[in-house]
Amino acid sequence: MKVILALGNPGEKYTNTRHNAGFLIIDKFASENNAVFCNKPKFSADIAETNISGEKVLLIKPTTFYNEVGISARAILDFYKLTLDDLLIIHDDTALDFGKIRTRKGGRDAGSNGLKSLHAHVGSDFWHIRIGTDNLLRRQVGDVDFVLGKFNSDEQKILQSWILPESINLIEKFINGTIEPFSIKY
Repeated sequence: MKVILALGNPGEKYTNTRHNAGFLIIDKFASENNAVFCNKPKFSADIAETNISGEKVLLIKPTTFYNEVGISARAILDFYKLTLDDLLIIHDDTALDFGKIRTRKGGRDAGSNGLKSLHAHVGSDFWHIRIGTDNLLRRQVGDVDFVLGKFNSDEQKILQSWILPESINLIEKFINGTIEPFSIKY
């Protein structure tokens, strides 16, 4: 079994915000695989199940808000008796330019409260797909307003045409055991 956990905030007001880049990707992946999310309070998450190449895959959108996603991850790993090798995290990253995608296993939190929560609850030796969101607007409005701001129309086009398909390809590589560390830019 594999667990794909996206970082983001629940609720309509956070839809299409930079902090919810992970939710956008996992929603697209779920849609392409006919997986439907259901709320599972005992896991503090909305969960969808699918099967890819004979592998059961859980798609997770924590309902704890971004800064407490580790609670959900811990509950799921414990219940299903999984290890960090079975876990892929998808999240936005303001340390990367918009349009850059990076995969790696392990690493530091780089100031991300979501990653800090994961590290505190499950450790840090998991795979992650980092979606770059940085642009010049961040310096003008500050980090909080920036990550909770919506993608502009140009960013939306790049998300739809390149970031979503490339990220879905990386999810499939993780499930099939062929993911490798790399960095790619639009």
